[in-house]
Amino acid sequence: MLLDCFGEGNVADTAMSGAGSTGGEDPLQRAIWRLRSRGCWTDAAALLTPHAGNARAAVQRAALLVERCLFTGQGWAEAEDALRIAEAVAQGDEERGAAACERGQLAYAATVLGVRDRADEARSALGRAAALLSPGSRSRPLLDFRRGLVAEHLADAPEAARPAYHRAHAGAAAQGDTLLLSFTWRHLAALALRDGEVAEAREGFAESLRIREELGFLIGTAPALAALAEAEPEPEATRLRAEARRLFHLLGGIPTWLADQLHPSPA
Repeated sequence: MLLDCFGEGNVADTAMSGAGSTGGEDPLQRAIWRLRSRGCWTDAAALLTPHAGNARAAVQRAALLVERCLFTGQGWAEAEDALRIAEAVAQGDEERGAAACERGQLAYAATVLGVRDRADEARSALGRAAALLSPGSRSRPLLDFRRGLVAEHLADAPEAARPAYHRAHAGAAAQGDTLLLSFTWRHLAALALRDGEVAEAREGFAESLRIREELGFLIGTAPALAALAEAEPEPEATRLRAEARRLFHLLGGIPTWLADQLHPSPA
């Protein structure tokens, strides 16, 4: 049962590193993907605990717990502990840069969800990641995407976010990171909708939804449905919201920040 693994506007819909695919031929990564895609971040992270001394595994474990914070608004202490471990075992610039990217994401999440204002920490950590990661790093597209998020949602500078999203989009396409592409499609579409380019927005939102459905990224499908509804006419918009609401409840109200969009408070 999906809910068993949970235990006790959409600025939070953001990508993570490490488990950015369905796992390929690696049994461990496939198992992590199956858990993560259904919102079982704690269980997925537990699979990596025996490998916490390995820098890449430590970063991936931290990334899973940071994503849990974004989707549930819970688990901040566990994510901080995982990040400290990842930072401690990192040795080369690539590993330190990836860990810094996750620290920036956690600070962004705390700020955008209203837990605590850590905007300066988010900018500093992502800037440190940019200095450490080489231009050809596999973590670079994710970093570009997250710097776009900070520009759009913390600095309220959508025009500064747009080129960052485009760089992330191109990098994800070059690397074959289809999950990250679902995020870049969606955020570029949101900027297009903001500018009144409804047809362009509809195309981007639809592509994001298609990718998530094909990958089986369940926890990201309800937000994608709700986003597409914003660019569709009636009655299709109502149908999409109803499907998003059904999936949202199936997953136990995850992501929590989607509740206001699906169940707006009366004026």
